[in-house]
Amino acid sequence: MKASTFIAVVCLGAAAFGTSLAQTANPQAGSKTPRIDAREKAQKERIKEGVKSGELTRRETRRLAVEQKKIRNDEAKAKADGKVTPRERARLNKELNRANRDIYRQKHDKQKRK
Repeated sequence: MKASTFIAVVCLGAAAFGTSLAQTANPQAGSKTPRIDAREKAQKERIKEGVKSGELTRRETRRLAVEQKKIRNDEAKAKADGKVTPRERARLNKELNRANRDIYRQKHDKQKRK
């Protein structure tokens, strides 16, 4: 298995694990954040495409994956009490905005994986 494929599989596995943790932490919470979930999914796909095309180096991919994991953890904490407040939602969106910028910058910084 190629290293880039391995990294992509690890990122997707971690994402699935984080999502399942969020759902099992409080089953009544469900997906009270459909827009945030959609943005997370889109960002995950963009990272995966960057790995596949070679636009992201291993280090960049690792850094972006850690950032995505932090967002998932923060979302799980926000959902833990069964209600995502407007303040929590704004904070999650701010984190997602930053992650979006980071993905764009890393994909367009002219560094290529060897």
